[in-house]
Amino acid sequence: MKIRSLLIVLMGMVVYPFAQVAAQEVKADDILGVWLNEDKDAHVEIYKDGGKYFGKIIWLKTPIREETGKPKLDRENEDESLRSRPVMGLLLLNNFEFDGDDEWEDGTIYDPKNGKTYKCYMEFEEDDNKDNLKVRGYIGFSLLGRTTYWTRVK
Repeated sequence: MKIRSLLIVLMGMVVYPFAQVAAQEVKADDILGVWLNEDKDAHVEIYKDGGKYFGKIIWLKTPIREETGKPKLDRENEDESLRSRPVMGLLLLNNFEFDGDDEWEDGTIYDPKNGKTYKCYMEFEEDDNKDNLKVRGYIGFSLLGRTTYWTRVK
C-alpha cells in the first residue's frame, strides 16, 4: 500500500508541471478574439503570430470620411509617409507577450486619433470575467498613461 501511494505521488509530481504549462497556454490565448473599444467606434481583432499577440482594426463605425466619401486615413500619424494608409486594417497592438500569470506586456499600442505609439500592457479587469479587457498605454512607466476598457464582441 505504501509503494502504491508513493507511486501516485511521484506520478503527480511528474504530471503536475506539464498540466500547469498547458493551463497557462490556454489562459494566454484567452485574449484572442474581437474587442469593441471604449469609444464604441472600432472593433479590434487580437490574434497570435509566432507566440506574440497583435491587434488590428477590422470594423469602424464610420469607415468613410463624410466630406470626401473616401476611406478614413491615418492622417494624424507623426510619420508623414504613413498618413495615406487606411485606418481600416491598421495594426494597433504589437508584440505582446503573456507573462505566464495574468498580463500581456512588453507591447505597444498605436492611437490613430493622435498618431502616437505608446508602451502598453493588457489584462482582464477581473480574472473570472474574460469579457472586459483593461488596456493601459503609457510613456516611460505605467503611472504616466491612460487606461481604456474594451468589451469582447460576441
